Amino acid sequence: MGVTQYKCVIIDDEPAAHYVLISYIEKNANLILVSQCYNALEALDYIRNNPVDLIFLDIDMPEMSGIEFLKSLSSPPQTILTTAHSQYALESYDYGVIDYLLKPISLSRFIKSIERFLSFHQRDETDDPKNITVKVDGRNIELKTYDINYIQSYGNYVKVFTRQKIYLVSTTTQEILSNLSARTFMRIHKSYIVNLSKVEKYTESEVLINNEKLPIGITFKRELLEYLGKSA
Repeated sequence: MGVTQYKCVIIDDEPAAHYVLISYIEKNANLILVSQCYNALEALDYIRNNPVDLIFLDIDMPEMSGIEFLKSLSSPPQTILTTAHSQYALESYDYGVIDYLLKPISLSRFIKSIERFLSFHQRDETDDPKNITVKVDGRNIELKTYDINYIQSYGNYVKVFTRQKIYLVSTTTQEILSNLSARTFMRIHKSYIVNLSKVEKYTESEVLINNEKLPIGITFKRELLEYLGKSA
């Protein structure tokens, strides 16, 4: 099986920062650099029209800061901040940032950051079905498993929350879970199943996915936190 490559973009107004990141990206077989942007407005145009898996984002840029850039996107790609200033770290994690690299960035720290990113993405493709068939309004439709953010119990139905819309599916929580990969989806509460790759932030009592806070049930806490701890 070939190496999975993820499309990444550098967004930074400093040419020197691009030089360092390019040299590091070239050393990682899982990453492919698809664009270099020197301001946030340029990046907005590219990301809205092209698929991107990961962005390396500077905070202090002219016209629009990195934080303002993240706020402007309804569903931003996974993000690694690259900045010389640490005072924004806490705020940045409210926007799904997966890591925060202080300049000058060492190669070892960069590698650790990419390992965190890959931990949410790399899966055995033979084990993870790309699509599942569900019944909505009496007809069968196919959903891409990657698009699923989380699933909520709803009486004799479940609500499937995807990047595009919410589906009311005629099935039980346990039935739909049995059709999903255990490597990617986990029950975190009697009422919730989450796509582990979409967890942006977590505490001992809740996870954050697409700006939605979902509770962690006591029964499921240990397994979930052990997984997320290994991925942190």
